[in-house]
Amino acid sequence: MRRVADHLPPVSSLGPFLALLAACIFFSFQSDRFLSGQNFSLILQQVMVVGVIAIGQTLIILTAGIDLSCGMAMALGSIIMTKFAVAHGMNVYLAMGCGILVCVLIGFANGALVTLIKLPSFIVTLGTMNIIFATTQLYSGAQTITDLPAAMLFLGNTFAVGQTSITYGTVLMVGLYLLTWLFLRETAPGRHLYAVGNNAEAARLTGIATNRVLIGVYTMAGFFYGVAALLSVARLGVGDPQGGQTDNLDSITAVVLGGTSLFGGRGVIIGTLIGVLIVGVFRNGLTLMGVPSVFQTMVTGVLVILAVATDQLTHKKG
Repeated sequence: MRRVADHLPPVSSLGPFLALLAACIFFSFQSDRFLSGQNFSLILQQVMVVGVIAIGQTLIILTAGIDLSCGMAMALGSIIMTKFAVAHGMNVYLAMGCGILVCVLIGFANGALVTLIKLPSFIVTLGTMNIIFATTQLYSGAQTITDLPAAMLFLGNTFAVGQTSITYGTVLMVGLYLLTWLFLRETAPGRHLYAVGNNAEAARLTGIATNRVLIGVYTMAGFFYGVAALLSVARLGVGDPQGGQTDNLDSITAVVLGGTSLFGGRGVIIGTLIGVLIVGVFRNGLTLMGVPSVFQTMVTGVLVILAVATDQLTHKKG
């Protein structure tokens, strides 16, 4: 029995998976279009930007932190790469690299403020969120960047699998989840991340450089925000200075629904992918049913409260 239990998925990801399965079954009875391959491809396209942001958010929440600046960092990265390429004539690949680098530097700055000055991550990222938003608006002049080079839009292109068109961006998203899963599961830095989230002081006493781990986590999260910026540009076909304004809450929603504890140290990255899909399935299914978007937002809020309440009760019981 023990061997069988060892091969079963953790409860933290089994619960979200069952919720996703139940949602799919429910919406399949509500709309004939829901179970089509093209509709599932559409769901993946709709969640791929938040899905990649949620990878970085998961890493931070696993260390008992939180990042409210992720959506704004993504928006600034998208404006940097598009304006550098269009307005300044920079090589398109170098421009994309600059956009990602800006997001990495934002992540590093967040991590440095959290670890070196010992400020709460909530306060730090709340402050940087507003700074980045203002910077984005000032640099872009609040204007959308258009006429982008074709190479910048590549990840929004599709390839056919049978009768279904799949974007390269969704493949990249899934690939990043698999690489992050391997990193957390199979590497020493990944295990250190969990240790810091469980008990930072105990991790420090065992010889783990907790400050280095935390700065590395926030910096790595910044990289994922940069990749998400590229996916946003590829999907929308423009650099949008108004983008990302709800992505911080959407990413936190996905992480919590995926079973990652807000108290840190517990969760799996594949659970976050399931959480992203839960949000995408609910929004897509309710749209097919003709439910107004305001009620879709309400349903998402209810799901978050239920997930956080479950996490709180589990934490108290533990």
